[in-house]
Amino acid sequence: MEEKIPSFFRFEDLRIYGKSVDYSKWIINTLHDPRNENEKHLCQAFIRSAIDISLNIAEGSARNKAQFDHYLKISKTAIRECIVYSEIANRLGLMTDEELAQSRELLMEQTRMIGALIISLQRNPRRSDEDRLDDAVSDIDTDITFDDLNETNN
Repeated sequence: MEEKIPSFFRFEDLRIYGKSVDYSKWIINTLHDPRNENEKHLCQAFIRSAIDISLNIAEGSARNKAQFDHYLKISKTAIRECIVYSEIANRLGLMTDEELAQSRELLMEQTRMIGALIISLQRNPRRSDEDRLDDAVSDIDTDITFDDLNETNN
């Protein structure tokens, strides 16, 4: 089995980062052609919020633990924005019912993954920032209960 070589930018090793980039790409490719300026602005804002999920993960990973936690919570805010944009896009016909369901599923998965990452960061508060990110990269695959996630969602 080949050993994966860590990236120079450690956030790239986080599965949630890859999932959020994939979601941005999916949104860009999924939104149907806007018919007017208002729909065009909505699509641009939606795409921006989708990209903000990844940007905040990347930015926060370079900060201390408390700041990383804060940026992850900002990523969760961007996810909630995407939920709203998905619903509006669907009602305007820019996204089908099936695409709406898929968007919601992908966003819920990202919310759970970010919640798991926040929990992982809180496990060892005395570890260095470098060790903290190493642990977060390896711990993200662990099982977490919904009770654990509910503690970090607010």
